[in-house]
Amino acid sequence: MSDHDPIPFLDLAAQQARMAEPLRKRIETVLRHCQFILGPEVAELESRLAAYCGAAHCVTVSSGTDALQIALMAEGVGPGDAVFLPAFTYTATAEVPLLLGATPVFVDVDPRTFQVDPAHFAARIADVERAGRLKPRALIGVDLFGQPANWPALNAIASRAGLFTLDDCAQSFGASLAGQRLGTAAEATATSFFPSKPLGAYGDGGALFTEGAGRAALYRSLRTHGEGTTRYEVLRTGMNGRLDTLQAAVLLAKLDIFAADLAARERIAAIYDARLGNRVAIPERVAGSTSAWAIYAILLADGAERDRLQTGLKAAGVPSAIYYPKPLHRQPAYAAAHDGAALPVSEDLAGRILALPIHPDLTDAAAERVCEAVLANV
Repeated sequence: MSDHDPIPFLDLAAQQARMAEPLRKRIETVLRHCQFILGPEVAELESRLAAYCGAAHCVTVSSGTDALQIALMAEGVGPGDAVFLPAFTYTATAEVPLLLGATPVFVDVDPRTFQVDPAHFAARIADVERAGRLKPRALIGVDLFGQPANWPALNAIASRAGLFTLDDCAQSFGASLAGQRLGTAAEATATSFFPSKPLGAYGDGGALFTEGAGRAALYRSLRTHGEGTTRYEVLRTGMNGRLDTLQAAVLLAKLDIFAADLAARERIAAIYDARLGNRVAIPERVAGSTSAWAIYAILLADGAERDRLQTGLKAAGVPSAIYYPKPLHRQPAYAAAHDGAALPVSEDLAGRILALPIHPDLTDAAAERVCEAVLANV
């Protein structure tokens, strides 16, 4: 890449070139045995993923969204239930409760780490209890942008209220909190293997982690049409939520280089921190954690400064993205579900946040180009 070539926001082609031979062997093995649904690679992947994060059980599924849905279906979440979740995250977290007939209750986030604000979570439980229309039932806590949420505080609040806790770890698989990789921080953990994620497939995919054998068995049943011990024994209403064997093969090859990829992401984040920290608000680290750095997001003074910076970056061949331009409670799809509570931090962040390129194949020289372009336009 020359100094004038556009910098890719995500470079899956470069990653594929690094792992071409083991990836080819993995895929060819599947093509030979032709077990394209729940083939041996799926079981191997589940075992390796569980061992990686220290969970007792891993159940792979067809997407991160389906992982969230299966987890809530297993708990019987439905009409009349309140499911608490952050207002500043991707839409999948909020759509799943609504698909099950439950009501999402939006919670504000910390202005610097972007993670769920525990104090506001407690306040929102109190709001629901006072209103008396819904039963507080579950928390979907999101580990946003690669960092972990404050799970010790969230779990303590949820436990007092009798809530089921589900960790939406779609962006942060590989991150850790207090020396423990994410996967066991809540009663269940859901993750995504969408191609842009730190550990991404070449299509959709996801997984669930749990310490309970009963929950894991229920997840396996629900992902396969509610099957019992045989294919044509249907015990419950389920879904078609299985992970393709080819995607498992891709993920197994990527898992072999995952530690190196995470280290590369951390190296790029350190360059951004050092070069940009005196000019823009850089991400604040969650105490006692490591990040998977799915997204590196800076904060500008306001929307006008963000617009000027994006224009300057584009002219310099540097891509950027806005995660997220509108908080969930302002989305038309969720307007009827929102109780009208003020969520000022989420609204403020949406107006001035900007994501810079970060991926394991971004060179130090390219990261320096990104920094120069940012500093020239703020």
